[in-house]
Amino acid sequence: MIEFKNVTKAFEENTVLQNVSFTVSDSSIYGLVGFNGAGKTTLLKTAAGIYKSDGGSVLFNGINTYDSDEGRSRLFFMPDNIFYIRGSTAEAMAGFYQKIYKSFDWKLFLKISGIFGFDIKKKLSSFSKGMLKQAEIAFAVASRPEQLLLDEVFDGLDPQKKEFFRQIILEYIIESPCSVIVSSHSIADLSGLCDRIGLLNGKSIAFDCVVDDIPLYNKNYRILLYDTASKDVLSRLPVRSLKIQGNAVTFSVLGKDNLRSVEAFLTSFEVVSADCTPMTAEEIFLSETEDKSNEIRKLFS
Repeated sequence: MIEFKNVTKAFEENTVLQNVSFTVSDSSIYGLVGFNGAGKTTLLKTAAGIYKSDGGSVLFNGINTYDSDEGRSRLFFMPDNIFYIRGSTAEAMAGFYQKIYKSFDWKLFLKISGIFGFDIKKKLSSFSKGMLKQAEIAFAVASRPEQLLLDEVFDGLDPQKKEFFRQIILEYIIESPCSVIVSSHSIADLSGLCDRIGLLNGKSIAFDCVVDDIPLYNKNYRILLYDTASKDVLSRLPVRSLKIQGNAVTFSVLGKDNLRSVEAFLTSFEVVSADCTPMTAEEIFLSETEDKSNEIRKLFS
């Protein structure tokens, strides 16, 4: 289990993370999504014990990794910029990780490298970015960690290799109680992999939800009013993206509590018609991040 408890991190006067809290259970994959620069890498480096938090803590099965070599020995952090020793082959780097991780599984490394199809005898300096990611995935999983932190792991992988990665990670957590965090700026890449998704925005977790619950508790509404006098009432509801055109009103509702409030209101409020459709994870991401569409439309005016 990985527990983030009110984690705060700043660089000089620039606060990147503020009171970030969420939990990743055993045999679970948590998707950490956010736009570039939202703080995903900082959060994972803090979790890995590379950075010391300025407030709060990250616990791996109750152990603070920053203060514990033992705790760090049970996790594997895969950064976006892959590390390898200059002049080394994939085989040599596997040997390097074998010395660090007592549980390193050489047979598993060979199987994964065979699935991806890269030559372990070749120097890593000759690998493309995508091939380096594939090699690092093999190192990470073969190390058999209890916690796996993957930063922008999909970046550079073609569709086939992305699917290989998904299958490898899913198979690994079936046979191991590993807690996995996968960061990405793309919701699409996390679909079909994670059982929970958190959106990092505005220095904290703006949205955290079980993937299966997303269509249940997050809705798009389109209603038609009898008159315009009730518009002010709608503006006081816990809704997002409220748009009113004549008697037609559209808005989004995020979260179980907000949805209950809106549904209760609509039950007691007389309207001509009301249509409701589930939101997708992509729509939630866009609704929670800053909308620049108005500025874009003015670019060439």
